[in-house]
Amino acid sequence: MANIKSQIKRNRQNEKERARNRAVRSELRTSVKAAEEAFGTEQAATAVAVAVRRIDKAAQKGVLHRNAAARQKSRLMRRLNAG
Repeated sequence: MANIKSQIKRNRQNEKERARNRAVRSELRTSVKAAEEAFGTEQAATAVAVAVRRIDKAAQKGVLHRNAAARQKSRLMRRLNAG
């Protein structure tokens, strides 16, 4: 445990941010998984749109790197358009 006041505060901030990031990442994974399961059904386009929104939001918040977000969106869209 840190003794320095600024480091104690930094640890508190890091823990809050970590919890927020975990929630965003979990939500993201859930929506991507739902989109993958929806492929081949009529709800596929809606599920992919939700997943893309979640990916964009995660990239905006810094949870995902923007190139990783673009790659995930590209893969989802490719699968959706393939059939």
